[in-house]
Amino acid sequence: MTETANKNHELLFPNHTSNLKNTDPEFIELFDNFAFDEILDHGTLDTKTRLMVILASTLGCQALTEYKVMVGAALNVGITPVEIKEILYQAVPYVGIAKAYDFLHGTNEVFQNRGIALPMEGQSTTTPETRFEKGLEAQKAIFGERIDQMYRESPANQLHIQKFLSANCFGDYYTRNGLDLGIRELLTFAILLSLGGCDLQVKGHVQGNLNVGNDKEMLLNTVTQLLPYVGYPRTLNAIRCINEVIPE
Repeated sequence: MTETANKNHELLFPNHTSNLKNTDPEFIELFDNFAFDEILDHGTLDTKTRLMVILASTLGCQALTEYKVMVGAALNVGITPVEIKEILYQAVPYVGIAKAYDFLHGTNEVFQNRGIALPMEGQSTTTPETRFEKGLEAQKAIFGERIDQMYRESPANQLHIQKFLSANCFGDYYTRNGLDLGIRELLTFAILLSLGGCDLQVKGHVQGNLNVGNDKEMLLNTVTQLLPYVGYPRTLNAIRCINEVIPE
């Protein structure tokens, strides 16, 4: 491993020696030099943001073992337990509880091993009476008047889905404390590109990120940092989506 790769690896995983160094030394050398040296040499994401989008991406990829490793790394670089839980909760309306369930238990396992008390303080800011209104407000903060158009154009037998999006996806999750709106929208972008097969939604959230101040450079930096975790096909799909919304 290069000196830079060793340094960056040690930052996330102090005093850790991978078993793969014994069983797959050639592979781990080439992978770690790429992921912890070459990749980190591109872009301007700070360490905390980089680890947040990686956590979101491993949720989208359904990579539970890697996710648990990265939860430990996130704690090592100062991401708080509340922030980690909020990243996990943010993923639920996008991946579904069937895919998030094991990650809830996996997170709790890591926390308990670190002596982090559960449950943590609640972060909800809405009530059953206000969740739709506050969710619609968050939607419009991200997507603007497009939301009114979606309501107008929705067939009557599908209008309930639009209402669920406003009250549940945005009202129950985006309005929570612990993470601000900008990072939540960036995390959503990371989750969607990692899921695969969601190009229409990826493009929608490229525009959403622009609307909340996350520019093209930040989105490209995010995709670059996720390349070792999602592979080239999903990386290239995400770049195509970005370029279709924000042409060079």
